Amino acid sequence: MTTEAHTESIEATAPTGVILTDVAAVKVKALIEQEGRDDLRLRIAVQPGGDVVSGFDGVEVVVDRMSSPYLAGATIDFADRIDAQGFTIDNPNAQNSCACGDSFH
Repeated sequence: MTTEAHTESIEATAPTGVILTDVAAVKVKALIEQEGRDDLRLRIAVQPGGDVVSGFDGVEVVVDRMSSPYLAGATIDFADRIDAQGFTIDNPNAQNSCACGDSFH
């Protein structure tokens, strides 16, 4: 899968180790504004634990401390194409994927 225009990301030292692309940040921000609330965050996790928060252009991403090592270097993007729409996570740490709900790719 290619994401030519979508591969730009906000370069910041993120304590979570996760990268949120500009396109994904805009989409998250729009969804939060649509809810009419300012206390919402994007949370991603592998399993429960304490929280680590990173900011991306006005959007906060929350990752629990147990998931942080498994998600370090993962890039969150948003695809809005005819063949795909929604958030995607490219996780270099993922070894395998399955239909069991336990994979994290």
